[in-house]
Amino acid sequence: MASPVLAVILSFFIPGLGQFYTGQFLKAIALFILAVIFAGLSTVLIGIPFYLIIWIYSMYDAYTTAEGR
Repeated sequence: MASPVLAVILSFFIPGLGQFYTGQFLKAIALFILAVIFAGLSTVLIGIPFYLIIWIYSMYDAYTTAEGR
């Protein structure tokens, strides 16, 4: 059984890692790729809000998925 707290901690450090931990491999890859793209775009400031959205969603989704399993 996956720990919701550990899933959130993993996603806090690397977006998508919590999804990988809970077995959602495709979602994990998609979130990680989006986070990398938006982190790169943060040099022109447009990426910062999108990165924050991906980061927060990744933590929320990892927690709810781990809690439901």
